[in-house]
Amino acid sequence: MCSGLAKTCLATSSPYEEKIGYYRAVRHRNQIFVSGTTSVDPYSPTNAPQVLHVEDARQQTRVALEESIRAIQGLGGKGAEDIVRVKMFVSRHEDCEAVGRGFSEILGRHNRCGSGMIGAAATMIVVNGGFMNKEMLVEIEVDAVVEYI
Repeated sequence: MCSGLAKTCLATSSPYEEKIGYYRAVRHRNQIFVSGTTSVDPYSPTNAPQVLHVEDARQQTRVALEESIRAIQGLGGKGAEDIVRVKMFVSRHEDCEAVGRGFSEILGRHNRCGSGMIGAAATMIVVNGGFMNKEMLVEIEVDAVVEYI
């Protein structure tokens, strides 16, 4: 974890964070920015990261969103109800519907979390050429706005 005047960073055990040298999420005042998150086993070795739910875009989406929610909570946010924008990068056009289902199950506007409303602005982009590991079907970035303390 890093801390500055108005900036706090969160690192997890993700092998890519260690390998590349970035943080899972950064909080600046009341905003939290979660790095692109995939369905990688956080306990797999840095030299051989393992993708979870190979060939299942819906489950990879769910894992990435759940990890993003944990990152928001790790930086003092409530969770899903703090999310305001989601960017979903998909490696194959045929997986867009499954990614949409996974998104809807976790962050769809019909969901509720206690007294908080869940729902976010969202973008889905098909990425030509895929990701660092060809088993990754989706990568998700999340932005959240939290109570300012």
